Amino acid sequence: MTKKILRQSRANRFIHWGTAISILFLIISGLGQLPIYKRYYVTTLPGGEWLGSFFEMLDLHYLAAGILIFVVSFHLVYHTLRREFDIMPKKGDIKESYVIIKAMLTGGKEPPAEKYLAEQRLAYLFIGVNILVLILTGIVKVLKNLEGSQIPATLVSASTHLHNLATVLLILGIGAHLVAFVLKANRPLIRGMFLGTVDEEYAEERHSLWYNRVKNKNKLKTKAKEVKQKTRAKNQSLDV
Repeated sequence: MTKKILRQSRANRFIHWGTAISILFLIISGLGQLPIYKRYYVTTLPGGEWLGSFFEMLDLHYLAAGILIFVVSFHLVYHTLRREFDIMPKKGDIKESYVIIKAMLTGGKEPPAEKYLAEQRLAYLFIGVNILVLILTGIVKVLKNLEGSQIPATLVSASTHLHNLATVLLILGIGAHLVAFVLKANRPLIRGMFLGTVDEEYAEERHSLWYNRVKNKNKLKTKAKEVKQKTRAKNQSLDV
């Protein structure tokens, strides 16, 4: 049986899927307010009638936005407190991404990697920035609908244009993220986002820097545990 190694904690999987699902419903409900679904007869499909209701789409949009804001806030606070910044971009990531992608396409050898590949860190930055833009501009769009709102029209207009642009860029970013799994080398990562673990052999081969650090950390924990057990056994024998 192939040995497994933990790659994504429950918290990481909650953040990933919470973000993915809320964005999916934001896109669906956002398009539903245009209204595209009636124009292209999507509402005539079985079970599709509700997609033509502006107010249902608006309510769903607000609900999904609330979930996304909660998940993003949890992500920022949780990983900041734990000082976990593996996913943050580093100097030289653009050049390293080129080398890795070239190696994947040509069958060459990839450079030793951390927990996340350089292109994954860049993708995180791209998607993360667009999500933050969507949240901030979305808040402005909501506030301008409140009674007594005095938000300048120029700010509302700019927020609307930025909101639309960030939506398009986010959809493109998500598309590129999904297309990356067409490459065989990336497919083992799918298991990690569902079950949390990946094959240890894969981690050692492709993420050697992270793998070695995890193994050394586990060895230290095991050694400390053994010392603690020996000390406890010695103290118990002295008591006798």
